[in-house]
Amino acid sequence: MIGMNTYLNAYVDRRMQFVVEEWDLSTKTDLADFTTRLEALEQEIPKLKAFEHAASDKLTELEKRAKKIGRGL
Repeated sequence: MIGMNTYLNAYVDRRMQFVVEEWDLSTKTDLADFTTRLEALEQEIPKLKAFEHAASDKLTELEKRAKKIGRGL
């Protein structure tokens, strides 16, 4: 009779790709350039913060202009 460990190992081996996809697991290939991708993302943070501040300032100015226009009508 086949042992439970042997059965489970064989099952996982046959179904590994499905398990990885279903559980959204990372593989060595996925993580190979993780540090490089992380560093690239970290370099984008200051640019995104600057954009956020500029967009916020523009939105505030647009809101002020909209209020002026609204009062004029």
